[in-house]
Amino acid sequence: MDSDHADELALRFDAERPRLTALAIRLLGDQHAAEDAVQEAWLRLSRQDARSIDSLPAWLTTVVSRICLDQLRARRPEVLSEERPDSSAAHSDDSPSEAAVLAESLSEALVVVLETLSPLERLAFVLHDLFDVPFVTIAEILSISHAGARQHASRARRRIRGQSQGRRSTDYHLVAAFLEASRGGDFAELISLLAPDAVLEVDAAARALGAEDLRTGQLIADTFSGRARGAALTTVDGRAAAVWMHRGRARMLFTFGIRGGRITRIDMTADPDTLSEYTRSRSTAQ
Repeated sequence: MDSDHADELALRFDAERPRLTALAIRLLGDQHAAEDAVQEAWLRLSRQDARSIDSLPAWLTTVVSRICLDQLRARRPEVLSEERPDSSAAHSDDSPSEAAVLAESLSEALVVVLETLSPLERLAFVLHDLFDVPFVTIAEILSISHAGARQHASRARRRIRGQSQGRRSTDYHLVAAFLEASRGGDFAELISLLAPDAVLEVDAAARALGAEDLRTGQLIADTFSGRARGAALTTVDGRAAAVWMHRGRARMLFTFGIRGGRITRIDMTADPDTLSEYTRSRSTAQ
């Protein structure tokens, strides 16, 4: 490959990078892992004769999706043969547009719901309903039939709808709103989400890092305002929580007590054993 062609290819790839990264983040739920997947796609492209590629965006979507699928399957082994046809999926009134609206409304909570899906369900839903990839292409990416791709997406939609209708989803929305307000420095919103007598409890490891217990919602709001930029919504024991991850490992865990639609308690954990257990359980669950 001559230098001019290589430079042009690099520019075309950089134009696709934001979309590919967004796709990989949705599929993997981890920004660092997503960036690694996109970089791997670039390495594969650089070894490919790009002139033989009909559509670079489509080719890159396929490559990134397969890289992510391999990672998801490594986290949670899955039977690769297609499941039997799901009659309820075939006759479902779920529409992709309806599911996309639902997914958009879930915001960060969607990341948590996606973690409950199988790798095939996750890819089918994200590719089709969030990134408008046609089922015929998804079927090729997943090496399944067109009908199988539609069934996996339909199952994913039903699970997402079920999560959105339950109490846990309400808690996810509340914790997601707390994280968003924290990142944005919205003190007034934080105050509205926290009970006046809310408490923050930190463990010994977090205290060693400089954190301290707090006893009012106002103090907690003041502490978190403008922070939590690296935290992501997650679950701990089936309940909404937040985690700061770095290179695939948990570094800080936040669990929430919620009563009456407001946050009454936050527990901050930096204990290495607890964080290691969380990282292992997260990998097993996925």
